[in-house]
Amino acid sequence: MNELETLDAAFVIDIFLLLLIGIGPKIALVPFLEMTAGMTEATKRRVLRKMLVTAALVAALLLILGGLLTRLLHFSPGALGIASGIILLILAATMVLGPGTGDGGSGGHQVIGRDPMQVAVFPLAVPYLLNPAGIVVLVTLSAEASSLAVFGVGVGVLVLVLLIDVGVFRFAAAVSNKLDASRMLVTEKVFGFLLAALAVQLVLNGLADVGVIHLTGH
Repeated sequence: MNELETLDAAFVIDIFLLLLIGIGPKIALVPFLEMTAGMTEATKRRVLRKMLVTAALVAALLLILGGLLTRLLHFSPGALGIASGIILLILAATMVLGPGTGDGGSGGHQVIGRDPMQVAVFPLAVPYLLNPAGIVVLVTLSAEASSLAVFGVGVGVLVLVLLIDVGVFRFAAAVSNKLDASRMLVTEKVFGFLLAALAVQLVLNGLADVGVIHLTGH
C-alpha cells in the first residue's frame, strides 16, 4: 500500500485483501465462538451486534480522521506500522502460547465474570475483529489517498468486508453449539502463528517506510 495514486483492479483487490485481514472474520471468529460458548442465544446475538457495530464505527472514524490524526500527533504511517506490528505480535504470542479454549478467555484476555457487552467491545471488536493490521490500512488510506475516488473505493471495500463479517458471524453463531472445541483450539493456535508472521511483516514494512531498512520489492 505504498502507492495510492492509481485506481485500477489490482489496487481494489489489494485493498480488499488487506481489509479482509484487518477487519475480516478469520482472526476474530475463534475468539468469538470461544468467549460466547456459555452464553444464551439472545445474549450471543447482542454480543455479535455490539462487536460488529463497534468495529464498524471505529473503522469508519479511522478512515475519515486517520490522516488528520497522523498530522496532529506527528507520526508517520511507518511508525504506526511498527507500533501495530509489535502489538499484533504480543496478541499472536498469547494466542499461540496461552492455554486457549477452556480457560475462560482467549489470547490471554479474561472474560469470566465480565459484562458480555464489555467483552463485545474489548477484546472482540478491538483488537480481534478490527486488529492492528486493519488500523494501519485504514489510517494509511486516509492519510495517503490521492483523490476522492480512491477514498471512495476504500469506503466501498470496507462496507463489503463488513457485510462479509455479518454473514460469517451470524452463521457461526447459529452453528456454534455443534463445533468441536479441540478443533477450535488447533485453529486458534494456527491463526496465532500466522498473525505472528503478519506482525513481523508490519514491523519490517514500517522500518522500510521510515528508511531504517530496505526491503526488496518494497
